[in-house]
Amino acid sequence: MLLCAVLVLLVLGGAGTASAHAALRSTDPADGSVLKSAPRDLTLTFTESVGLLDDSVRILDPSGHRLRLGEAEHVPGRSDAVRVSLPAKADTGTFTVAWRVVSADSHPVSGAFTFSVGKPSATAASVDTGPVEDPVTGSLWDLARYLAYLAGALLIGAAVFVVACRPPDPERLHKPLWAAWWTLLGATFALLVLRAPYETGTGPATAFDTSALSGTLSGRPGALLLARLGLLAVAAVLLRRGISALPQRRLPQVAGAALAVGLALTWAAAEHASAGIQVPVAVTSSALHLLATAVWLGGLAALLITLRRGSSSTATVARFSRLAFTSVTVLAVTGVYQSWRGLGSWSAFTDTSYGRTLIVKLVAVALLLAAAGFSRRWTTKALAVEAETVVRERVPEPVGGPPSLPEPPDSTPPAAEDHRLLRRSVLAEVGVAAVVLLITTVLTGTLPGRAEAEAAQAAPAGALPAASVTVVPFDVGAAGARGKVQITLDPGRTGDNSVEAVVYGADGGFAIVPELRISFTLPAQDIGPIDAELTNKGGYWGNSSLTLPVAGEWEMKVTVRVSDIDQVSEIRPVRIES
Repeated sequence: MLLCAVLVLLVLGGAGTASAHAALRSTDPADGSVLKSAPRDLTLTFTESVGLLDDSVRILDPSGHRLRLGEAEHVPGRSDAVRVSLPAKADTGTFTVAWRVVSADSHPVSGAFTFSVGKPSATAASVDTGPVEDPVTGSLWDLARYLAYLAGALLIGAAVFVVACRPPDPERLHKPLWAAWWTLLGATFALLVLRAPYETGTGPATAFDTSALSGTLSGRPGALLLARLGLLAVAAVLLRRGISALPQRRLPQVAGAALAVGLALTWAAAEHASAGIQVPVAVTSSALHLLATAVWLGGLAALLITLRRGSSSTATVARFSRLAFTSVTVLAVTGVYQSWRGLGSWSAFTDTSYGRTLIVKLVAVALLLAAAGFSRRWTTKALAVEAETVVRERVPEPVGGPPSLPEPPDSTPPAAEDHRLLRRSVLAEVGVAAVVLLITTVLTGTLPGRAEAEAAQAAPAGALPAASVTVVPFDVGAAGARGKVQITLDPGRTGDNSVEAVVYGADGGFAIVPELRISFTLPAQDIGPIDAELTNKGGYWGNSSLTLPVAGEWEMKVTVRVSDIDQVSEIRPVRIES
């Protein structure tokens, strides 16, 4: 089946184009163009519809200062084009445009380009082809996504296992089902909170900003996460009624099936399938792929639990074997379609990160199928032994009873030995399955091969000059009043700057203080102090309109108040470029 999937992929590899992450198709003015006069508007056109952030478009003038722009908005009637108004007067030279949007598949993308007015400047912004992402936010986001996949697979797969395989003692799966439910609930809530900093590329402290959370809930990814929480609430009602009655009651089975489909759609409608060509077919295929994965891998975990506790009959194992075969068939068909849609060409297998990750996943799936083959062989053997036993019980014994046979040299009965080997095989399958889910998490967050090729043909990406980041330790002297303040000054040049300050405690975790003040002084020219006028943003302190008029070596004074009477001030040098 795996070989057939690869062959079909080879046949379909040269089909038409599609994209999943948004790529910048064109800009007006064009990248690298030289204009006689400054344009009134700037327009960016993408390969698919995009969502806008509060700071989606930023422009630096030829001297490296940030321009005051109008609010970025979609071109009327087009969700794939973004327009922003420029100031009426502009200097002569090269302007650097940095952009950051959210693609239709919920992944943030960013880049930069330049255009010139009159004549190009001698220097321009440095080039960086990758989107900016906060490493802590990215790590937490990936961890939450993996836990959500893992818990979702166990929740759906174990429930289907109870209904379809009818284990003798289904109550043994009660605790694992609730553990999966709580894990999925916590992971979904974490994804909902981290959505805003993930989109904007900021630290996790910005997740506690109420305005950011409201913005998340108004978007499609946030709405899908909220829908998942609602579905989990309904699932909790079914679990509280007990799982023993699931195989006998039709209504809970129908409700459970609807919940499983709904949960799968909360992933399918927010990932790669939601963008590009054939979206309805792709979303359906992705949902079926997720359900088949959950039934197979989650059912494997449920089978392992029943085998380890000695509550699984041969008939239960045989039913799951047939169910797993059906799931693998669905996975093969949907996997071929999704691979064709994501790669676009045979060369993308080795030339793109998506293709190389897909190869690793195929190898892991092949190992999983090999382990499943051993389990299926032992299941067939156990069924044959059980059938032979039934036949022997039905045949009348000769007078005097059956002849006595010598005991086998191994003290372990054959049935117990097969049971032990089957348990080991299923344990190996579950271990490989966890790796497959991890690779799947990485794959869903990787730019597909088609989109990567299309992005490579689009305008080259760039980046703004790096922001100024300063870490200031503080120690008030009282117990528990030590920590540090991380201050980001963007872009760290003369003119308008944004300042963001995050307070960390002595244990490295986020700390809440009643007051934080920052001021800037330039002693060489007797300027200042200039108050940064920070406001509490709910987890961090910030101000988006701090003006520093002159370049030079400034002194930044940071005052941290930890109580009504305890505070400390620290001074650090900060270089402001022209």
